[in-house]
Amino acid sequence: MQKIIDVRSDTVTHPTQAMREAMYHAEIGDDIMGEDPTVQRLEEMVAGMLGKEAGLLTCSGTMANQLAVMSYANRGEEVLVGDNSHIFNLEVGGLAALSQVQTRPFPVVNGEYDTELLEDLIQERGIQRALTGLICVENTNDLNKGLVVSKENLNDVCVMAKRYDLPVYMDGARLFNAEVALGIPAKDIVENVDAVMITLTKGLAAPFGAVLAGTEAFIEKARWYKQRIGGGLRQAGFVAAPGIVALETMKPQLLIDHKNATLLGALLKDIDTLVIKIKDIQTNIVTATLTVPDLSIDTFLEKLAEKGIQAKKISRRSFRMVT
Repeated sequence: MQKIIDVRSDTVTHPTQAMREAMYHAEIGDDIMGEDPTVQRLEEMVAGMLGKEAGLLTCSGTMANQLAVMSYANRGEEVLVGDNSHIFNLEVGGLAALSQVQTRPFPVVNGEYDTELLEDLIQERGIQRALTGLICVENTNDLNKGLVVSKENLNDVCVMAKRYDLPVYMDGARLFNAEVALGIPAKDIVENVDAVMITLTKGLAAPFGAVLAGTEAFIEKARWYKQRIGGGLRQAGFVAAPGIVALETMKPQLLIDHKNATLLGALLKDIDTLVIKIKDIQTNIVTATLTVPDLSIDTFLEKLAEKGIQAKKISRRSFRMVT
């Protein structure tokens, strides 16, 4: 049997034995009725790690993102989103379909938010204008690069937003990768954002879920919307338990992942037919561009798969590998 090296994403990991045992032995209750102690422990754990008042277990990072927008923005308002962000590109038009908001995408260059540009994009009140209701940021930024956004840059965004009484929401799917790269606790990174989401399945090897965190009032509203879109769970302790184990045991693995990505990028750079931007390897994602004109990216990846290596196509000439 051929051994497969799967570097399409850090979501293809399998739960550890400790996670499997935690699922089997989880203390459970009806979560919709607020009676699952394991879910409550996970939610409180994440809220504490992120310095927020409360947490909410969701089925996925996409669900958490959509709940945040539903809770902050009114129908017909405008939401500012990065043009390379997950919430804008990979959530099946959820902002339009679920929240019925208008998106105004903006460029994020090298993982840094241009606060002057953001301020210019905030709509002035007028009879023909949509009101700006929310600013969405991401850390790490760009799912095909994993660029780290500094605490200082995020703080600048939040200070500017508060002048306009606008909330700032962070998609922190890989926030703990940013924590490792910056060397400061996650709660310090998100200190000034109003709400934040972390996933348990990216890098941490849990098989399920994400947790949204913010004020108690925000989470109460998001919990109501979660029920509306079918996210209410019953004996959810079974799926919360491996998330607790992931947070307790897997974060040290992230530093190893970063080192592996750096090594992988350095080795790939020696291949003449690939272009690697080493400066973009800041966490666990390596992006490569194929320079052979008569070889399509699809054919290249097919041949790579024949050798037992699975990578992900991200453009007509590029692919990514995630450690």
